[in-house]
Amino acid sequence: MKKNHPVRAIFRTGKILLTGFFVLAASFFFLYPQIFYCEMIRFSSFQEAGDRHYFSPGISPKHYRKINRTIALAEARVDSFYHGKKSKPVFIICNRPDEYRRYCSSNEGAGCSIGTPWGSGFVVLNGQDANVDVASHELSHMELLTRLGWWKVTTRVPQWFNEGLALMLDKRFVNNPDPIGRYLDYMDEWQYYTGGGQELTELRDMEWLNDFFSGGQRQVMLAYMSSGMEVAYWLVLSEANGLSVFLEQMQQGKSFEDAYEAVQSRRKSILFKKLPTNPLRFPDGKKISG
Repeated sequence: MKKNHPVRAIFRTGKILLTGFFVLAASFFFLYPQIFYCEMIRFSSFQEAGDRHYFSPGISPKHYRKINRTIALAEARVDSFYHGKKSKPVFIICNRPDEYRRYCSSNEGAGCSIGTPWGSGFVVLNGQDANVDVASHELSHMELLTRLGWWKVTTRVPQWFNEGLALMLDKRFVNNPDPIGRYLDYMDEWQYYTGGGQELTELRDMEWLNDFFSGGQRQVMLAYMSSGMEVAYWLVLSEANGLSVFLEQMQQGKSFEDAYEAVQSRRKSILFKKLPTNPLRFPDGKKISG
């Protein structure tokens, strides 16, 4: 009876595993090439200047300090809003559309954020349009990923909430430091994009990434304004530490719906009588759960 040699068996197993790894890596690169390019940024022609900041060779070094300052101001916003900043993404600052497309896998936008299941995080900025609002928006996405983890954010946190939080740091659409004023300003924007509430989109129809960004530019703007209005309203109803409590509860295993509802329940009955009704919650206050 012929026996298998242990060394040969180990070698055969190792060969199978190595082949599987290369097949998996090739498939991953085919599906998500932007992640591969981001992970390999240190081996590209981009120049590192600052803490994990990589600049396109087309950007003059004399502009590095200005962009680094923009990023620092955005990080300060995140630190204040989240009561401490934990994310440490790599920043990739592009100069040409083809560079931005390589790292963002998109031709649109002034910035994007990319997180991975293994914990890497990247913020890609278009150097021509980089400002504190854009950087703050993308950093908010990174902060949520860092605090809750990639799997929980992508499978349990609705996209409207992720985008709504980012809008609280992004002042391009509404710039009002007062929480109630910010909610009312977002309601005005929502009224405009819905034609006075005639063409609304429910939050349950914006739960997934593809749903949120489906449709034309006006539809996407409506999704943003709906998210901003709902999250601004939620923050008014929450205590001052409502976001921190929400994050802690999700970290402890609570569902998004339970954690979201818990932090606003104590003030809801009082403020409901003082604030204009959030049209996304009328008439059923449980509409957020879809």
